[in-house]
Amino acid sequence: MELRTAAAKDLPCLREMYREIVAHMAQTGTGIWNESYPCDFLEEDIQNRRLYLLEEAGVPAAAFALCLCNDGEKAVRWQSADSAARYLDRLGVNPEFMRRGVASMALQKAAEIAGREGAEYLRLFVVRENLPALCLYRKSGFSQADGVFDEEIGDGVFLREYGFEKKL
Repeated sequence: MELRTAAAKDLPCLREMYREIVAHMAQTGTGIWNESYPCDFLEEDIQNRRLYLLEEAGVPAAAFALCLCNDGEKAVRWQSADSAARYLDRLGVNPEFMRRGVASMALQKAAEIAGREGAEYLRLFVVRENLPALCLYRKSGFSQADGVFDEEIGDGVFLREYGFEKKL
């Protein structure tokens, strides 16, 4: 499996991969993503060189963004709030590659990149209904921060998100 920074030419196949992830989430009762999120953010992630792509034989297996900040970063109590951190966003695994350790590999790669960029922590937020992700992060050594981030997604609708972090 090869990791690289996503490029503009990857946008069509990444959008298709995320659409397949959204469909899989809907089928399995974890319909927290939709036709807008995360696809509407991919182009900006690519332009800002923060979207990473794991691929096998040219086929996207997973992707994730590593960001310098997150809207919810002040909503929870981190172990060391002033320490340098990177925020993992939009981690998605191509349904064809599920149950093969790809998500764990993506987390490992994200931690390596964050560490090289000077971060002391890798942090993320996960919607409380996303039980597979909650299990993955706990199994991967992430600790849950105290508090919650209630993110408004429009029309008075909120997603309750938990913060997780891992010391690098």
